[in-house]
Amino acid sequence: MGRNTRKRRTPLATKAIAASAALVLGGGGLLWAQMNASAHESNNSAQNYTKAAAATVATISCPDVGQKLTNVPWKARQGVATELAKLDKQITEAYARLASTRQAQANDANFVQNAIVGPLKEKRAATIDRIRIDITRVGGKFDSSLAQLAACTTQTANQTTAGGGNNNGGQNGGQNNGGQNNGGQNNGGQATAAPSASAGAPANIGGQAGNGPVAADFVDITRVAPNVLAKPQKQRTASTGSFTTRCGVNANKNHNTDNVIVAPGVANGAHHLHDYVGNQKVNAFATNDSMLAAPSSCQNQSDLSSYYWPVVRVQDGTQDFDQNSDGGGKEGNVGKILTPQSAEIKYVGSPAAKVVAMPQFLRIITGDAKTTTNGLANANAHWSCTGFENKVQLTEQYPICPQGSNVVRTFAFQSCWDGVNIDSANHRTHVAFADPASGVCGNGFKAIPQLTMRLVYKITPPTVQNGQVKNAYAVDGFPEQLHKAATDHDDFISVTKNNLAAKIANCINSGRRCQ
Repeated sequence: MGRNTRKRRTPLATKAIAASAALVLGGGGLLWAQMNASAHESNNSAQNYTKAAAATVATISCPDVGQKLTNVPWKARQGVATELAKLDKQITEAYARLASTRQAQANDANFVQNAIVGPLKEKRAATIDRIRIDITRVGGKFDSSLAQLAACTTQTANQTTAGGGNNNGGQNGGQNNGGQNNGGQNNGGQATAAPSASAGAPANIGGQAGNGPVAADFVDITRVAPNVLAKPQKQRTASTGSFTTRCGVNANKNHNTDNVIVAPGVANGAHHLHDYVGNQKVNAFATNDSMLAAPSSCQNQSDLSSYYWPVVRVQDGTQDFDQNSDGGGKEGNVGKILTPQSAEIKYVGSPAAKVVAMPQFLRIITGDAKTTTNGLANANAHWSCTGFENKVQLTEQYPICPQGSNVVRTFAFQSCWDGVNIDSANHRTHVAFADPASGVCGNGFKAIPQLTMRLVYKITPPTVQNGQVKNAYAVDGFPEQLHKAATDHDDFISVTKNNLAAKIANCINSGRRCQ
């Protein structure tokens, strides 16, 4: 516990995403509210382009409590998760109050501080103290400095930007297609600098729901220099096999806005919609036992694992079934939900070692849904186009693919395990990425089969006109994260029967191609 699992990054990749007006519903971040327009107004215009939200924006910056909790006793995990969800709700309520009190704010310069920020601090302080009680009650140690995370600060709109930067930092550490190291790349995309929103000037948040994406979030992939680096050289002890599991593309539309890993027992804990394949009975209230008893969409019925990721939507002015639902249109996730054309789920080996079988019920989250607030340290999704995957992988922008080419979204999960824990308090420290140069697991971690996913989508290429992106597409996310490409992420719970986990490891270690 507490080990440093951050990936080594290229200099460009260490640059944070351009600051955006945002908040993290997971206990911290930047809270934005539109004062002159609804953040979730549907696009009724005949033109199918994402519109800029003509609004004055107020912001509040709240520390992310959940990321700081790295050592929570198992007996306190459920209680702590419940309290973190209350932090989410408190900031959500503060956002709603900001959006609904624009006249009061115009009349009283101290209204936000006195009526929103001050009470929010008091609520957060009480919640953090309950986290302290949950931890110490079962003999755990609580870092008293976390009490300082209760305070949120205000920011004026001209202290933030909306859609400013366009650097694409790739990730190191066993990435897409079984171990590519993707270097950072400045793509020269269309950057739309946010105008000052002071004195009533509009703030360009963009997007059909007013919370992104913007033109700077897209780049013509044919204009991006190659940035995919060589894979680590295989050592004599490498495990060279693979195991493919065929679980479908969620054609049966198994969706929900829960996340049982980070918010067990909390409905709408993700605040955005997920596609689910594999295990068909996963929601906020699923347990290990219920997942073992559930059906699977996988051809191999011994694979009961849960594979789930945020849906991709096209913002073309259309609405989907959840337009008026929590996690959907109510939280800025709008547009037509796309089903992947194909979804390849494959486990691959280590270039440096034999792998051990994944433990039953291992949880892994790859990527970070809150990079707009937390920075890029844990960003780990890649975007490309068919025909370009071995040349260009993007992290901070969505690709505009040439005619006849499809959008490709890939993930390569952490492939090193601490050998003890199936989860950790912040859902990160029990797993790690291998060294990007050698493929070796450090800190006494063991190599496990690396889960990789490749999702292909048929999407009409967006176009940029007059600083706006027409027919944009984007992943669902927390509404304040502005639908940035870097917020993409993927979730996995390993559930198998009939000794499948050992069979996967044996297949990979023996160099075979299995399914």
